[in-house]
Amino acid sequence: MDSLFDQPGVTTYDLSIPVESDSPSEPWTPEIDYWDHEHGGDLLAENLRESGYGDDLSHEDFPDGMGLAWEEITAIIHTGTHMDAPIHFARDARDAAEVPIEHLVVPLVVVDIRAKAADDPDAQLTPADLEAWEGAHGPIPEGACVAMNSGWDAKADGVGFRNADADGVMHFPGFHVEAADFLLREREVVGIAVDTLSLDYGPSADFAVHYGWLPANRWGMECVANLGALPAAGATLVAGGPKVAGATGGPSRIVALV
Repeated sequence: MDSLFDQPGVTTYDLSIPVESDSPSEPWTPEIDYWDHEHGGDLLAENLRESGYGDDLSHEDFPDGMGLAWEEITAIIHTGTHMDAPIHFARDARDAAEVPIEHLVVPLVVVDIRAKAADDPDAQLTPADLEAWEGAHGPIPEGACVAMNSGWDAKADGVGFRNADADGVMHFPGFHVEAADFLLREREVVGIAVDTLSLDYGPSADFAVHYGWLPANRWGMECVANLGALPAAGATLVAGGPKVAGATGGPSRIVALV
């Protein structure tokens, strides 16, 4: 049987930013220690010696003198392209491992606000933007994810992504709380996504979108990339959210099928 990715006419798009030592996150960036194969071989040989497998074992006893390589990462779980699970802002909502799989493979709606975001870094996706999208493409599909395309992912590798002013207040686009409320109450939408650091716009001090959206057992995705390559309607989102019991979210690999 052919893979879904091999079907004629299907194009795949990676919508994820890799987790690196300077990946977007708050309040601090991750620290990553890379253990190469040689050092990993030394540690593996030491563990085997302590377990009684031979007093003289060293990494030179392994093929090509190599052991296994791995990394140690110290980071908050909301790093890089990542999920905000419902429990992130609610005590009794689903954690990352409890988000139903049918809520992670869904129709994708892409709402383009790049023009107004270019003029105003504090631009928000509003009910008027949703009305305009539906005027052009029809009703938002049931069970969809609605993604804000502000073009902000182009800044993801620099300080412009946070875009903090002299007082430390960040400035970047996000959802307006009234748009999130409309999707929650008037449309059967399961997730929202942004190409910025937060579902709420940068200057928000009350996290109204987070507090309104997530406790209803909806999820969010932040720091999404490459939305500009997708059509406004017709794509399918495959949200590879983390399956970590009790987690409030976590780095995610997100793919769109068109």
